[in-house]
Amino acid sequence: MDTRPLGTDGPPVSVVCLGAWPLGGGMGVIPDDQAITTIHAALDAGMTFIDTAEGYRTSESVLGGALRGRRHEAFLATKLSGDHSPEHIGRAIENSLTSLGTDYVDLYQLHSPRPEWPIEGTMAELLRLKDQGKIRYIGVSNFSGEQHGEAAQHGPINSSQPRYNMLFRGAEDDVLPACVELGIGVIAHSPLAKGILTGKYRPGHRFPDDDERSDHFMFREGRTDRAWEVVPVLQTWAGDHGRDLVQLAIAWTLAHPSMASCIAGAKTAEQVLHNASASDWRLTESEMLELGAIVGPVNLDDQVGGPTGIPA
Repeated sequence: MDTRPLGTDGPPVSVVCLGAWPLGGGMGVIPDDQAITTIHAALDAGMTFIDTAEGYRTSESVLGGALRGRRHEAFLATKLSGDHSPEHIGRAIENSLTSLGTDYVDLYQLHSPRPEWPIEGTMAELLRLKDQGKIRYIGVSNFSGEQHGEAAQHGPINSSQPRYNMLFRGAEDDVLPACVELGIGVIAHSPLAKGILTGKYRPGHRFPDDDERSDHFMFREGRTDRAWEVVPVLQTWAGDHGRDLVQLAIAWTLAHPSMASCIAGAKTAEQVLHNASASDWRLTESEMLELGAIVGPVNLDDQVGGPTGIPA
């Protein structure tokens, strides 16, 4: 799989990143052996960039078990999901290292902005962890364009993780331009819009109670009605080009010049391989214009209040 640098002069990462939220039970509980097989399939396919978080249920500990003996093959990212107090940051990184079975993480990210803790102090804590060798690179997630600039004043930011996909394009307004200006590599989360861009679901779909999407705003009545109108059109377009909607959604996200990688969740080895197969699809300028004409009237960030503040 191709790699791209994570920000200016940053480390190379696989262009498709394994999103480990589903492996911790975020989309329903799955057996540990299935999760481990999924993770190994990603590594074998060259999808060596893996993203998890403090808040992703058992995801970190599942990864820790799967990476035993293979930690050196992965570029491992996790996120600080709780508050940004020095006390919590200290506990959180130690808990993450223990669960992941490692003595360092490659990328440590702030899962969302926490204005009640000044970013200067938060960055100082992250730089301290970096000096101690517990983290190698620093990233942010769900930050506004302005918040990227504020954080970057207090230390190097290698990555940003905004919500970005064909249906939610609010990040184009200020987040992606800020990242380009600051030399920050973008890792898009939710390229499949929590499943809307898989083509598997229809309006009114009900998820099981143990699937966090059962109460997700994207599937509440009336919130995403306009999306369902374009999904069949996109499915047909992808089919006419010998692909499917999942592959199209990933390829479209990766086509943005700010993009280092995009995070695609998976629950099975088959899903991993299917997601990985999208990494070699290079959409042309004319194809992007065609797709722009299809999705142009639908930008759900306009309806739900923008791309920031909603953790992955």
